[in-house]
Amino acid sequence: MKTSLILACAALALHALPAAAAAPEALLKQHNCLACHALDAKLVGPSYQQVAAKYKGQDVAAKLMDKVKQGGSGSFGPVPMSPNPQVPDADLKAMVQWILNR
Repeated sequence: MKTSLILACAALALHALPAAAAAPEALLKQHNCLACHALDAKLVGPSYQQVAAKYKGQDVAAKLMDKVKQGGSGSFGPVPMSPNPQVPDADLKAMVQWILNR
């Protein structure tokens, strides 16, 4: 009985790992970020790989969170990024960290 319980808990824990790892990607879809950005190709805005490369080794998470909330232009060319004030801070933090870790 004890072994079965341990195995069941281990299976649940392993099953939860992929969902947790995919959460930022799901948030990117949920908040419509993928309409303008892709992982590895420039669309309307830069790819997430381009963003990660530009800011590699820099402590810019708060700056990028602010940029998403307020919008702006000039960092990756003249096309402006529209403001996204409706994105909850917790979601935004998870997405920005995921992007910077590309």
